[in-house]
Amino acid sequence: MKKTETSSGLVLKDESYALIGICMDIHSILGHGFLEVVYKDAIEHQLLAKEISFERERQYSIEFMGTVLPHKFYADFVVMNKIILEVKAAEGGLADAQVAQTLNYLKVSDCRLGLLVNFGRSRLEYKRLVF
Repeated sequence: MKKTETSSGLVLKDESYALIGICMDIHSILGHGFLEVVYKDAIEHQLLAKEISFERERQYSIEFMGTVLPHKFYADFVVMNKIILEVKAAEGGLADAQVAQTLNYLKVSDCRLGLLVNFGRSRLEYKRLVF
């Protein structure tokens, strides 16, 4: 279930500000119009440069009625073992399906915060999702 946050009670506030700042820097340098993988590579570069721990394309299994399903979820990044960072490059902006995808990653992980970022527009677009 998605929870709301107050400005004074943001989950992982400093960590998420740092990640959004990295994404803003990347967007200001690269702009929009590249494929999603380019932005992921730039994020990986910056996380390594800033010595922020992360795992790219972390795999999650889905259990249904006591059975592990054959297909897996792959979160773009799990940062500091706390935050799901899901990257998009959608010209039309963030869609409900992308929000639902990030919430599903939160459901199957031990992470409480998801950051959904979109590099596909003239301004970086992002959403904070708390589970």
